[in-house]
Amino acid sequence: MTSNIMIAIYILAVLLVILIGWIIRLEIKINRLLRGKKSINLEDSILHIVEELKDLHSFKDVSKKYYEDVERRLKRSIQAVETVRFNPFRGTGDGGNQSFAISFTNEHGDGVVVSSLNARDRLSLFSKPLKKYSSDFELSDEESDVVARARKTTEGK
Repeated sequence: MTSNIMIAIYILAVLLVILIGWIIRLEIKINRLLRGKKSINLEDSILHIVEELKDLHSFKDVSKKYYEDVERRLKRSIQAVETVRFNPFRGTGDGGNQSFAISFTNEHGDGVVVSSLNARDRLSLFSKPLKKYSSDFELSDEESDVVARARKTTEGK
């Protein structure tokens, strides 16, 4: 009978050690969950996390509105600038390659083409508005070239 009591005591001792180990493990998990917080209980930690989540949702909404505004403004901004230099007086050699045509367009093809014709004694500067990569004014070959290059640049994005 004494041996039965001793076996029961050993079983209870092993069970006690297992339960103490389990309690220590749970205590470590709880401390890890509450670590870094000044809260005393789990409820305070959860409330703190809920407040942080509300702040994150608010920040997300503000950021989304900001990025939508940036995207809207970016579509209207200059997206492509293309330039070509040329000699408008090929036969005489006057002017060299000092003349140019340059286009400034947004992603919708709206913008302007500026061209310059340089000669020894004068400079002519022209500006033609663009709407959807075309103009109401006749474009020279060089101006058409820079507009086509600008279109290729913006469509490749």
